[in-house]
Amino acid sequence: MTLHADAVRVLREWPAPDAAQDAVRRGFLEHLAGHADGTWRACVPGHITASAAVLSDDGTRVLLTLHRKLKAWLQLGGHCEPGDATLAAAALREATEESGIAGLRLDPVPVALDRHRVPCHPGGSWHLDVQYVAYAPPGARHVISDESDDLRWFPVDALPEPTDDALRRLVTRAAALTR
Repeated sequence: MTLHADAVRVLREWPAPDAAQDAVRRGFLEHLAGHADGTWRACVPGHITASAAVLSDDGTRVLLTLHRKLKAWLQLGGHCEPGDATLAAAALREATEESGIAGLRLDPVPVALDRHRVPCHPGGSWHLDVQYVAYAPPGARHVISDESDDLRWFPVDALPEPTDDALRRLVTRAAALTR
């Protein structure tokens, strides 16, 4: 199965939590139907990305990156790569690379979707982000990557600024899974 086929499968099977998320899900599927390269960064109109809200083992804290280019606190994640067999594998790879934490445990079912404008190409492009939740092992220690100005744990109910509503929704949904 190709990554494109996996993305279509994941999005078709995903039980959207509300009508707004279902509309986003349908939009992602329409994009993939019209773009055979829709999972790759080279797809200029937009492309699927994969990210994860990394929670502490007890679910009370979230690990966020101060993104080097965007200068905002975000979840860990990014572009799919040729070695990624699935969207879940892409999200886990990105979270591991950006956190430096070995042994993350990823829930294979997405918790949210987000479509946002990014400067990937001249004139801009869209990230069609499939968002997961991952859990760090007890006592996990993170390491700041080249993509980040900072990397810190925050209480799930006290996120830093600057951030955005999409991150707040993701963390709220992720934290609800552990309660």
